[in-house]
Amino acid sequence: MSEAYDRWAVLKKRAREGGGTERVERHRAAGKLTARERLERFFDRESFTEIDPFVTHRVDKFGLGERRVPGDGVVTGWGEIDGRPVCAFAQDATVFGGALGEAHAMKIVKVMETARKAGVPIVGLNDSGGARIQEGVMSLGGYGEVFFRNVLLSGVVPQISVVLGPCAGGAVYSPAITDFIVMVEGTGQMFITGPDVVKAVTGEEVTMETLGGAEAHATHSGVSHFTSSSDEDALALVRRLLSYLPLNNLEEPPVAAAAAPTDSAAHELAALVPEDSNAPYDVHAVIDRVLDVGSFLEVQRAWATNLVVGFGRLAGRPVGVVANNPASLAGTLDINASTKGARFVRFCDAFNLPLVTLVDVPGFLPGTAQEHGGIIRHGAKLLYAYAEATVPMMTVILRKAYGGAYDVMCSKHLGGDLNLAWPTAEIAVMGAEGAVNILFRRDLEAAKPEEREALLTRLTDEYRREFLNPYLAAERGYIDDVIDPAETRSRLVSGLAILSSKRDERPGRKHGNPPL
Repeated sequence: MSEAYDRWAVLKKRAREGGGTERVERHRAAGKLTARERLERFFDRESFTEIDPFVTHRVDKFGLGERRVPGDGVVTGWGEIDGRPVCAFAQDATVFGGALGEAHAMKIVKVMETARKAGVPIVGLNDSGGARIQEGVMSLGGYGEVFFRNVLLSGVVPQISVVLGPCAGGAVYSPAITDFIVMVEGTGQMFITGPDVVKAVTGEEVTMETLGGAEAHATHSGVSHFTSSSDEDALALVRRLLSYLPLNNLEEPPVAAAAAPTDSAAHELAALVPEDSNAPYDVHAVIDRVLDVGSFLEVQRAWATNLVVGFGRLAGRPVGVVANNPASLAGTLDINASTKGARFVRFCDAFNLPLVTLVDVPGFLPGTAQEHGGIIRHGAKLLYAYAEATVPMMTVILRKAYGGAYDVMCSKHLGGDLNLAWPTAEIAVMGAEGAVNILFRRDLEAAKPEEREALLTRLTDEYRREFLNPYLAAERGYIDDVIDPAETRSRLVSGLAILSSKRDERPGRKHGNPPL
């Protein structure tokens, strides 16, 4: 071969080797795949096309002049997932610890621009120590360019971040802007400032895992959406997540083969929800019997567990599901649940995913912690998200729908297209006992002590019979029908079919101003 081809082969080999054999072996010893191995496992076999393998940094100071690695610590390109195009980048922690410099950033920006122009999802496999200090403000400028593209692509193409190693400082803000974050237990961490800085500033001693590990962000902060046990599991999860999503905001989600539950599953629904409005139950059992078998992919499963959100399929069509869960905090809406629901609803609306809302909510969680924490503002986020949405929206009230929470949980008044209720539904301003204590306060105070309990019981029973039912709302058209629980799936499938061509024009504007 000629000298030109020899040079080409050497540079390609150096790019594939990353930081060298020793660093690669240390990386694998930590239970992690290399950047290229991650991309190979992620994409369909032999479908990945790399771009910019020869890019290097342009800095001579601090000894970087002698440390130029083709690719500059990030592998970029595109491939296919189940035959559908996807762009991706994978940071290589064996090269400068995956730290981002100017050239590294420009590679990411270029593949993001490709995703924007082609209208395909962008997936980032993040394993970075943050800004490359040796490059100073050029590194910060690089992060700014990436952040700007994250915002530009928001609501245009799906953006998914996978955190596979320690990500600090600027390295966490790009994932935070994307639609979903997947973290790997034990190896993936996210924090603005690491344990050493925390100790120096506050005196607090904390480990990297406790400060910003997968469990911390899945259960406490709500920053992450999914947790995986390994690199391989994380990549498989992202492949599954993409199967529910369209390539971009102008396309419809991909339809799969339908997998209807058994007839017996439909008839089990009525028994799953206790008629006693104070009795708890797990709404997952209802979701599993309404959606296609095995299709539910829950989002943020360990955070704000009083509200369940996730993706599923109805007769093969992807939908977003939002459901109150009486097994946690009685299904009340609190600050975290409102924020969780609002962001999920807005994502579904941005990417043409119809919404199915299952309601069993006694109201907003009371208390000074909630009021001082801004439950008014945060609760309004969920209200705003539903009212703003123009995708098909179907709501089923299983049991309680009290107070403002009735309105907020995709009521007819906020734009619900098909609003159904079970016979067990209780649609009212509040529960029977609370209402009676307000409405009949003087009668109760005037009653003899030995008669007061009996009077309260009688008035409560009368109020429950007259007002705690779905029929007053149905009489006014706020509920489209009161149905047998066994009909739930078939009515939702029918509703989805008629609403699939829904068009809902709103006033022109630059953008709204949600209560952030």
